[in-house]
Amino acid sequence: MTYDPVLTRANTGDNTPAVIHTEIVPGDKIKILFCPKGGGCENMSTLKMMSPAEGMEGVKKFVVDFVKGANGNPCPPTIIGVGIGGTFEKAAFLAKKAVLRSPLGTPHPDERYAKVENELLEEINKLGIGPMGFGGRTTALAVHIETHPAHVALMPVAVNINCHAARQKTVII
Repeated sequence: MTYDPVLTRANTGDNTPAVIHTEIVPGDKIKILFCPKGGGCENMSTLKMMSPAEGMEGVKKFVVDFVKGANGNPCPPTIIGVGIGGTFEKAAFLAKKAVLRSPLGTPHPDERYAKVENELLEEINKLGIGPMGFGGRTTALAVHIETHPAHVALMPVAVNINCHAARQKTVII
């Protein structure tokens, strides 16, 4: 049976088809990261093709405003993934990769981005959304940023949110 996303929507019954990303890296092992995400938090994703002139302040405003608008919908406390750079689709991939950073709260290796992660976490938690949107000081558990070089005229920024369950499993074979 063919499943259509719009005209004849039906549950596949087994949560397929899976979305699979691959990355070729040096070494003689295969690392598989499995992450089943619920629809509530996955629906709370966005991307904006920003003007490079907006700079980091524009990025921070975009992220905080989006989380504020999402409110309790992604089942906070959440993990906020931010992808900056590359192209339209690369930024979305980076945001998804960012929510999967492990262990949770590991800072970006570039201290400038690590500082922005901390600033964003503080600002997001000041929103007062709290667990399940009922209010409180913990709206996000972590903010992780992933970056990629971009054309000088581009600054795509994507946000992907993972709920507090943050289910994931890594195996190396």
